[in-house]
Amino acid sequence: MELGLNGKVVLVTAASQGIGKAVAEAFAAEGSKVAITARGMDELQKTAREIRERSGAEVIGVAADASKAADNIRMVDEVVKRFGTVHVLVNNAGGVGAFAAFHDLTDEDWLDIFNLNVMSAVRASRAVLPYMQRQKWGRIINISSESATQPDGFMPHYNASKAAMNNLTKSISKAYATDGILINTISPAFIMTPLLSNMLQKMANEQRTSLEEAIARFLANNRPHIEVKRPGEPKEVASAVVFLASEKASFITGTNLRVDGGSVASV
Repeated sequence: MELGLNGKVVLVTAASQGIGKAVAEAFAAEGSKVAITARGMDELQKTAREIRERSGAEVIGVAADASKAADNIRMVDEVVKRFGTVHVLVNNAGGVGAFAAFHDLTDEDWLDIFNLNVMSAVRASRAVLPYMQRQKWGRIINISSESATQPDGFMPHYNASKAAMNNLTKSISKAYATDGILINTISPAFIMTPLLSNMLQKMANEQRTSLEEAIARFLANNRPHIEVKRPGEPKEVASAVVFLASEKASFITGTNLRVDGGSVASV
């Protein structure tokens, strides 16, 4: 299927591993020019080199901390200096913050997670919008979470920040659609990233079980509504991102696409 992404300039934040890396690989496979960001330069450059060698695409790494306002401006400036513009922005930067009960979370915990999960997307989107408006074409795709729609009893600050991202996406999608800029959210659930894999392996070691048994137990106890009964893969999220960025999704904006194996139980 021709997606119309050949030659498009794509910026993916937090892309040295996991979902971000898979997204960058998927765009590179479509012939896009890809810029990836992360805080650690060594791993970032290693990932950029791997994607270049595998795809033959132009891929650059820009070291940046998405939680810092100045870094967001600088990273966009560097991408534009190299490629001339930005057609697609994928706001993948985020984190879970402190693992604590609601009554133990401090004001700083709340502010830190909103700065990382919401303000990073605000700042990066604000920086690319002038280029997208000038060319009358753009795509912004925010990586959210099933927890925004189906929150559980832990990590309330994380859940609330992802709900804010969904709301932000809907709001700005209405503001910029007439500029040819389509803005959507993707909400993954239980994706087997390196972070999750390490957590599950640690659980397996502590429980003295196999990794497969630890995964099955986690699914049963924490994600019982994942109907496909397995974790998702980063490349499955990446496929959805690439579709929403493509010409095939030219009538889709302000939506929240769940890539969750059926995990969200409500309509």
